[in-house]
Amino acid sequence: MTSRLNPWQSHFGTLKPLIDFGNFTEEGLERSLAELIKIRASQLNGCAFCLNMHTRDARKNGETEERLYLLDAWRETDLFSERERAALQWTETLTRISPDGASDEAYAALEAQFSEEEQVKITLLVTAINAFNRVNVGFRLEHRGSTSRKAA
Repeated sequence: MTSRLNPWQSHFGTLKPLIDFGNFTEEGLERSLAELIKIRASQLNGCAFCLNMHTRDARKNGETEERLYLLDAWRETDLFSERERAALQWTETLTRISPDGASDEAYAALEAQFSEEEQVKITLLVTAINAFNRVNVGFRLEHRGSTSRKAA
């Protein structure tokens, strides 16, 4: 892989407002829900850097391995609450915006589970993690995971 600029090292000051924005969007949301949102968007965007960071953070905060393994198949399991399902559907809707925009179905599910302020916070959190994913994928940042075990 071609080496690219690491903006987190060389231009941290420029990116600091994005970090502050991301932190702000999580205020008032359950930590576990915020991590699920960040992990799901990062799965969709193929951001290994964020996946490594947020799955690690989720585990530290008590998230189970089983739920992390099955997150990309959340529709196929009963491991996620209706509230989490609504947030995950909204995350997917805003991460993969279709030509028709956000569906009424996805919004109705969000509206049924979250207050207006929470709806805005979740929407902003999805926006923030998508921005982080795009920075990291664009500059091909590698995650800082274990290098002791690599694929054969």
